[in-house]
Amino acid sequence: MALNHFDLNLLQVFEALVSEAHVTRAAERLFLSQSATSHALNRLRAQLNDPVLVRCGNGLQPTPRAKAMLPEVRDILKRLEHTLTLPQAFDPASSERTFRLAVTDYFEAVVLPDMMPVLEQEAPGIVIDLQMIGPQASLDALENGDTDLVIGLDSSASLPPYLIRQHWLREHPACLVGKGFGDIPDTLDLAGYLQLPHVVMLDQTDSSTSGVDRWLAAQNEQRRHCAQMINYFAAARYISSKRSLLTLPSRMASLLSQWLPVRMVEGPAGLPSWDMSLVMHPLQAQDQGVLWLADKIRAAAY
Repeated sequence: MALNHFDLNLLQVFEALVSEAHVTRAAERLFLSQSATSHALNRLRAQLNDPVLVRCGNGLQPTPRAKAMLPEVRDILKRLEHTLTLPQAFDPASSERTFRLAVTDYFEAVVLPDMMPVLEQEAPGIVIDLQMIGPQASLDALENGDTDLVIGLDSSASLPPYLIRQHWLREHPACLVGKGFGDIPDTLDLAGYLQLPHVVMLDQTDSSTSGVDRWLAAQNEQRRHCAQMINYFAAARYISSKRSLLTLPSRMASLLSQWLPVRMVEGPAGLPSWDMSLVMHPLQAQDQGVLWLADKIRAAAY
């Protein structure tokens, strides 16, 4: 059906009727009379060419089409309400808001601890709720309003064009090996790099290849994988007792070398850097609280 042939005023009526499956209760939610709601139901049936609600026993039940439409209609109404609501001023000092962030363990371990003193001073009442980043799941949560920001997504990741992607951080590469393997030199050329088995971090854009693997492939080279992991700390523990190599952002490598029996070594020239993005939904770009926190996150990256 063409949009100009549908009365958009009926969307709220549809949502109430299908949710309640009861004309009287829907009328009470809509602050309408029962007769006006019944009339609106008849108009919906005519415009959708669907009964919408059918009588079953002593009650009404939504039709399969109405059930299928309900989540989409709710989402449309939620977006309209969000769009039409005037942005409220955000006062960090008095806010008790919970911010939901989808992040990598790099952000959690390296960036957030340095941010927290600033946040505690400027916004002592806010809560930071972290969720582990998963590209599609995190973008879906962003789309649904369940996540405020996605932080650390690889800059090469494919995103829907309407999402707002901002450069967040670039990290130089470093390598880790176990301290017990003293014969591994402090600087590796490409041949030495490829001689060792590698623990590979699951890439955020392609489950089969990482940025390092794509860089090697461009030179008609490949490394030998001995394990694939999703957490830097677990990966560093693994290589601490196995003669192998882990390539990761340098600040994360430095941190792990303080915590675990591993040491940093320099990889071959040309290893690609980590380019990470901060992603938000256009609706969040009007949210003063999200914009304030995004500024703090960008400032903490340097």
